[in-house]
Amino acid sequence: MTKFMLLMTMDGGNTDTPMLEWDTADMKAHMDHLGEGIERLRQSGELVEVQGLTWPSHAKVVRAASVTAPVLTDGPYAESKEVLAGYTMIDVESEERAYEIAAWQSAAPGPGGVPLEQPIEVRRVMESDADLHDF
Repeated sequence: MTKFMLLMTMDGGNTDTPMLEWDTADMKAHMDHLGEGIERLRQSGELVEVQGLTWPSHAKVVRAASVTAPVLTDGPYAESKEVLAGYTMIDVESEERAYEIAAWQSAAPGPGGVPLEQPIEVRRVMESDADLHDF
């Protein structure tokens, strides 16, 4: 088994309407779709962890200071579509299975039930020092 992290940003896929502005039924359909997938992953034993993240306004960037206390700044201030919204950690038999799960997440419905086609970044979790050299 190999672990992958599926990263979901706030990129709305094929809609520019923020989720908080969707109709309640559309928002529920979207969350139900994702919830059903998470439950299937849990039942199959492929789910390691799933988490949503708070808004970027709650984030701080920390930098080490050589002599004083760490320096904290507000942020990050990337474009909203680049901001990490959440992640799903899975442990699956193959890279192809990770892609299959990511595609299913990407197909979550948006306004009017239209699949969002939201980009999902798939990243393999490093398992050894050898992975440092696998560019």
